[in-house]
Amino acid sequence: MPLMNLVELAQRIKGLRIERRMTLEQVASATGLTRSWLSKVENFRVTPSLPALGRIAETLGVSLAKLMEGLDQKPQLVLVRSNERKVVERDRPGSRIVYEALAHKRSGRMMDPFFLTVPCGVARQEALGHEGEEFLMVLEGDVDFEFGEHTYHLAPGDSIYFDANVKHRLINPNHVPAKVLCVFSEPNSS
Repeated sequence: MPLMNLVELAQRIKGLRIERRMTLEQVASATGLTRSWLSKVENFRVTPSLPALGRIAETLGVSLAKLMEGLDQKPQLVLVRSNERKVVERDRPGSRIVYEALAHKRSGRMMDPFFLTVPCGVARQEALGHEGEEFLMVLEGDVDFEFGEHTYHLAPGDSIYFDANVKHRLINPNHVPAKVLCVFSEPNSS
């Protein structure tokens, strides 16, 4: 599979499923894949194999070529103005963090940068892992970062780089939302 924009692929799959008024359970049943695994695909936590993508595309009534169309295009530069950020749903309804994509105009990227708004309290009920690596930098507010069995307090300007397959989550112990720069690396899909 060529290097592709996995966030866009995940959104495309979820969008087609919703457009066809299908539940995750219905797609799982038709494809022979599990609901849990499909949810991870839609939340860009796992990279689907080409055969799995073929089954998903068939179930959603599109060709594999149509499902993947344009995902490997790679302009040399994209500019995303602050008012052009794209809000991406991730881990709903279990997460209240708002993810704003900062490079959604470039397909075939190796990183996915996001501007996160972390609400007060526990924003995601469960710590989760995903493929790849991740970088976080706190821009405003303080957050607690749970990583496996450890918790790290991060203040503005602090950053952390980690293997994302370890279960992790952000918690905002304050009374105001925190702002965090987050960059995921795309797993090597080639």
